[in-house]
Amino acid sequence: MGKPIRKAVIPAAGLGTRFLPATRAVSKVMLPVLDTPTLHLVVAEAAAAGIDQVAVVVSAADQAIESYFQPNPELEAALRAAGKANVADAMRNIAEMATVETIIQHEPRGLGHAVSMAIDWVGDESFAVLLPDDLIWPKKLDQDEPDKQGRPTIGEMVSLHDRLGASVLAVKQVPDEAVPFLGIVDADPEEDRVYRVNGMVEKPPLEDAPSNLAIIGRYVLTAQIFEALSNTAPGALGEVQITDAIAALIPQQGVYAYRFPGDHFDAGVPVGMLEAAIYKALRRPDMSPRLKRYIAGLDTGETGD
Repeated sequence: MGKPIRKAVIPAAGLGTRFLPATRAVSKVMLPVLDTPTLHLVVAEAAAAGIDQVAVVVSAADQAIESYFQPNPELEAALRAAGKANVADAMRNIAEMATVETIIQHEPRGLGHAVSMAIDWVGDESFAVLLPDDLIWPKKLDQDEPDKQGRPTIGEMVSLHDRLGASVLAVKQVPDEAVPFLGIVDADPEEDRVYRVNGMVEKPPLEDAPSNLAIIGRYVLTAQIFEALSNTAPGALGEVQITDAIAALIPQQGVYAYRFPGDHFDAGVPVGMLEAAIYKALRRPDMSPRLKRYIAGLDTGETGD
């Protein structure tokens, strides 16, 4: 068994054009799902899986992201003085989740290129990659406790990697109409929720798709991915595709897919971000009753207090 996975890379250098004008001045990954930035949510997922070192790949304009995860004693003191000790504790916990630093990607050249920027930081060990556009709320596989959350998706993938000694991708079954817009795996079932990957294809026509299992933004990768990335030619738009590099690992060491349980939201588009916010609010006792009343009132036009 290799070293325990302790590092995660979070690519976050995109321009966020779907969220303009908000992203004129604010990084897309700092836009909130209800009250928490998407970047915070994925760092928390990594931390809950025991990963304590995180590198966020950012553009030169977004280096201030790192400050979000630094201690802010003045804010904490002001909150405690105002009698909001629980909020102060929550702010302190942000700085204690993990050690977060940034790596600058001066030119956006695709996900594969963003991951390759972390080669010196990662070194020769396996690591996780989490895309902040993909938010996953886990569910317990034990249905005796349906209201309790399960282990984070990336945590289950780390366990699979440790057991199988290979890279692992997160996948989910998607409807036919979504297949031509996603990366799809050709895979054979190995065990419950686990597949051996034979190949991958980006955005195939439905009639050519090998399955309806789409790659979702969670990866556990061996360090050999960096050599594969260095040998991966850019595509038509000059972007280096991570799937091309992962495909090169299949004959060398095998690649597996994990069909995760849980609720997934595409926070890379405004409506997906809204859906995630509603989902989160409906699970908060301080917000759920009011939101449910509002939703119920949409049919009658009675949406005021």
